[in-house]
Amino acid sequence: MDKPPESPFGRRSAENPDVALLIERGIAAGLFPGAVAAWGRAGRAPAVAAVGASRLRPRRVAAIPETWYDLASLTKPLVVAPLFLMAMREGRVKLETRADTLIPELNGTAVGNATMQSLLTHTSGLPAWQPLYAETRGDPSRLFDAFANISWSTPGDGRVVYSCLGYILLGKILERVFGSTLDRLFTERVSRPLGLENESGFRPQTGPVAGGSIAPDAEIELLRQMSRDDDIRFIPPLDEGLPDDGNARFLGGVAGNAGLFGTARAVFVLTSQFIEEASQLFSSEEILMATRDLTPESPEQGRGLGWQLARSYGCSAGRTLPPSAFGHTGFTGTSVWADPASGLIAVFLSNRHHPGHRGVDLHPFRRRYNDLIVSPGPV
Repeated sequence: MDKPPESPFGRRSAENPDVALLIERGIAAGLFPGAVAAWGRAGRAPAVAAVGASRLRPRRVAAIPETWYDLASLTKPLVVAPLFLMAMREGRVKLETRADTLIPELNGTAVGNATMQSLLTHTSGLPAWQPLYAETRGDPSRLFDAFANISWSTPGDGRVVYSCLGYILLGKILERVFGSTLDRLFTERVSRPLGLENESGFRPQTGPVAGGSIAPDAEIELLRQMSRDDDIRFIPPLDEGLPDDGNARFLGGVAGNAGLFGTARAVFVLTSQFIEEASQLFSSEEILMATRDLTPESPEQGRGLGWQLARSYGCSAGRTLPPSAFGHTGFTGTSVWADPASGLIAVFLSNRHHPGHRGVDLHPFRRRYNDLIVSPGPV
């Protein structure tokens, strides 16, 4: 095989050198400072391309395969979904269990009526976002009071309303039913058994970590859109090893909606656990439960347990993945998609908000990347 061409941006993969070329074009377009991609068949070592910079401040550092990225909302399917499947396996919770059964502090509240399935599939009726750090005046001990007082934008009638709040609550529910913190649960039950303890986790302390935002511009803009300028003072400070998400930082960097960091290979292996032939953690029945379409009545959004289905309108899957493919994106510039039939997995990790927030839509790029993985060809 010919050696892949050298690039001023970084490493090109011999398996598909056009992946690096596509990332180079994304860098040139100002979408992100750099990225790491990993792809291949579940159960095998993935191909990896690392291109560009993982950070620009205080000095430029190249992106390498070992770089940890803030995975943002990939936390939902890679942490909450696996732990929830294990909780069900052990008889600690069921899909039909109500939130107030597990969190008595929510008795008599609207959110207390939400079932685990409705929270996992974003059909509970909870709104997409609220600044919990402001609702509680910066006091995490008042978290359930904030949930009890949330104004619901839609009734829980089966419609999909993507909600980070639902997964923050699910994270707390998992901590309650297991009697441990979410970060410890992930390490002990997921990453360590898979040999990923040094490639994934919350609040990373070692290893190369991609640069994050230098200012919470997204949180500030959201609060201003809500005419809550006075609450900007409650936005938790940014720091190394803490997620871009303000609510997750408010909870110490460990939450069900965001907070997980990891390498592209780690995301590949974690996603492989939802491919039957490669899974080391789950049975075929558990995998089907997590990845099948649990919202068939929703014409625009297909949702499993933590996962989005490729049949969802406007999603980032691309044209070549089948409707049964599952995946997720992260606000920081991350994504993963998997085809359960072929076992093909495509991971893309970037830090588009370093050093400052970029208000660009990454979905066109993500679709092109996924198409290139499924059907290699000219960029």
